[in-house]
Amino acid sequence: MKLPRDLSGREVIRALKRLEFAEERQVGSHVRLSKSGLRVTVPSHASLAPKTLQSILRQAQITIEELRAVL
Repeated sequence: MKLPRDLSGREVIRALKRLEFAEERQVGSHVRLSKSGLRVTVPSHASLAPKTLQSILRQAQITIEELRAVL
């Protein structure tokens, strides 16, 4: 399945919070979230590049389908 190209950083952060990730801290426009030993840094930008989104999904150990289900 193709990666969505119209997601903002805020939308991804909201989706990760629905998947029980908790916000640890924010430095500038980058938000760090964590869940049981996993750490994910998400840039809070207007739109995320596909490779950036792919990296976030890999760090969070979730699939595109899981992300779409909570958006």
